[in-house]
Amino acid sequence: DTNPMPELALACAVFLAIHLLVSGTTMRDRLVAVMTEGGYMAAFSIASVAVIVWMCLSFNAALAGNNPQLWYLGEGVKHAGGIVMALAFLMVVPGILTPNPTSVGQASLAGREDVARGMLRITRHPFLWGVAIWAAFHLLANGDEASVIFFGSFLVLALAGTSSIDAKRKRKAPDEWSRFAAVTSNVPFAAIFAGRNRLSIGELLTWRQLVAIVVFAGIFLTHHLLFGVSPFPGGRVPF
Repeated sequence: DTNPMPELALACAVFLAIHLLVSGTTMRDRLVAVMTEGGYMAAFSIASVAVIVWMCLSFNAALAGNNPQLWYLGEGVKHAGGIVMALAFLMVVPGILTPNPTSVGQASLAGREDVARGMLRITRHPFLWGVAIWAAFHLLANGDEASVIFFGSFLVLALAGTSSIDAKRKRKAPDEWSRFAAVTSNVPFAAIFAGRNRLSIGELLTWRQLVAIVVFAGIFLTHHLLFGVSPFPGGRVPF
């Protein structure tokens, strides 16, 4: 049988390349000049979805094939999944729903004085840090070669993507970006610890967090149906 691991590695390499070597560099600016912003975004979105589908198919094939176990950290790590994933969802979902100059199509918000609120007080990249938590947990808890390649790719992209987006926004509007960056931080809580912003619990108790809890609960309870693995201790399916 054909070893599916090289194809998984290739799919993940292409995924990282189109984001870090194209979207995250001045090559993007050159493509936009030729294709227009709308044309570039359409092409990039289609390519991203196609590559993610390729990654998922290759990952499933790798799981079913010769997939060596590289480490095993014990059931206790897997049991912590609910708590860790809840934290990830509380960053990912509000990160998508919160107006943010680092998000696609929202760069102009950097000029607003009141934009660094809610999740953005903690980090200006809540979505990517949530993805990083999700990817790091699955990589560590699973410990097999396919998971290291698959989830490791998302982890690398999430962490490297924060700096890539910062650089891209700074190139486009250096003055507005500098004002926004001065009161926020990439690393969670760094701006708060440095006294450049403050934590506001009230701003974190909004409908966005409620949506995050609902989405997390829905995926947690149906994880065994969606992905074939139960997140409950011992792999139980309690309903």
